[in-house]
Amino acid sequence: ASMRFVSYGDRKAVAKALKPIYTATSDKTAREAFDAFHDSNWGKKYPHAVATWEAAWERFIPFLAFPPELRRVIYTTNSIESLNYQLRKVTKNRGHFPNDEAVVKLLWLAICNIEDKRARERAKERGKPAAERKAKPRLVEGQVVTNWKQALGQLAIAYPDRINPYL
Repeated sequence: ASMRFVSYGDRKAVAKALKPIYTATSDKTAREAFDAFHDSNWGKKYPHAVATWEAAWERFIPFLAFPPELRRVIYTTNSIESLNYQLRKVTKNRGHFPNDEAVVKLLWLAICNIEDKRARERAKERGKPAAERKAKPRLVEGQVVTNWKQALGQLAIAYPDRINPYL
C-alpha cells in the first residue's frame, strides 16, 4: 500500500529500501529498519509512504512471527490479485443486483469463463517444452505456490485447530 504514493521511476529503489522492514527477524529489527527508512532520503521524499507504515504497524507486527517461507506465501498474492482484477472487471459495469444469488451466479460464470479461456490456451501449447509455454495455469483448481508445503506445515503448527481438520 505504501508504494501507491511512490512515483514509478523510484519504485525499485524504494522497494529495496523497504525490504529490510518486512524481512526483519523480529519486531525490534523491523522497527529499526523502519526508523532508518523514515530518516532516509526516500522517507523524506515520500512521507505518505512512511505514514502508511505507521498507521498499519500494529497490524504488521504479527506477520513477523511467521518463518520466512510462510511470509513469502502470505505476501506473494499475484494469482489472487489477478483473479480479483478479472472479477472486478465483470461486476464493475453492472449497477446493482436483484439479490445475492445473482452476484454469486455471475461470479461463478466469470470464473468458469476465465478457466475455459486458460484451458484453450494450454491446449494450444500442449506438447511444447515447459520453457516455451506461456499459457496461464489452472485457476479454479489452484496454481502452484512456491514453498506451499513448508508454509502449510508452519500454519498447521501455528493454528492446529484451524488447519488440521482439513488435512
